[in-house]
Amino acid sequence: MPAAAAFGDLLAELDTDVDAVAKELEVYATGAPPPGYSLDVEVAGVLATAQERGWDRFHLVGYSGGASVALAFAAGHAERLWSLALLEPAWAGNWDDASPAHEALWPEYARLAALPAQESMPAFVRMQLRPGVAPPAPPAAPAPPWMAQRPQGIRAIINAFQTYDLDRDALRRFDRPVYFALGALSNPDQFGEEAERLARVFGDFWIQVFPNRHHFDPPHRAEAPALAASLRSLWQRSERPSFHSSPHVGPRG
Repeated sequence: MPAAAAFGDLLAELDTDVDAVAKELEVYATGAPPPGYSLDVEVAGVLATAQERGWDRFHLVGYSGGASVALAFAAGHAERLWSLALLEPAWAGNWDDASPAHEALWPEYARLAALPAQESMPAFVRMQLRPGVAPPAPPAAPAPPWMAQRPQGIRAIINAFQTYDLDRDALRRFDRPVYFALGALSNPDQFGEEAERLARVFGDFWIQVFPNRHHFDPPHRAEAPALAASLRSLWQRSERPSFHSSPHVGPRG
């Protein structure tokens, strides 16, 4: 879903006092992924947007692939961030602490990405849900034009994840507060494990579980007021002197 539409409800909740922008991923900015696409292309896009807005330092919120970009940005440009909010990153590093179930996801994603879209997309969606959770209904015909970009974009993103060296030591040095929104109906071998792994990396880390949400029914669309309240709490924490604390699991809302 295009960024402006995906985050529209959340932006409306924050509109009274927050200068926010919903940025499209660079992989979808034109009709095809940029030549030589990598997460560094996305990081450069975030930097360019901040420059255009005149932001020397800012809060960064990312969802799915955008949350993976946010992790790469924090590893390379920590001095530019007041805080980091991760809404179910699609990927969180090729580190050696992943479980066999988590490691098995990526060869399967790569296999699916090579299939025709009518075969790959339904399976791609199901993989990201907790077993037994019904996938969302496909959009009514005709499909919106932006959906035609998604299969090739997903292939490019998966390849970028597999080849990117996310600097865990740099993330360990990140001393700003980090928030992770987790849907209880999402695949726990992917998103739940990512939350657990990142909790061992960041010093000030807050996990909030949304019991009725999943990756394709995320809180920034389905529970925008609750997520906006959590982001405001995160941003208030960032104004305090930095400190390291144990990972914190917060209630919904």
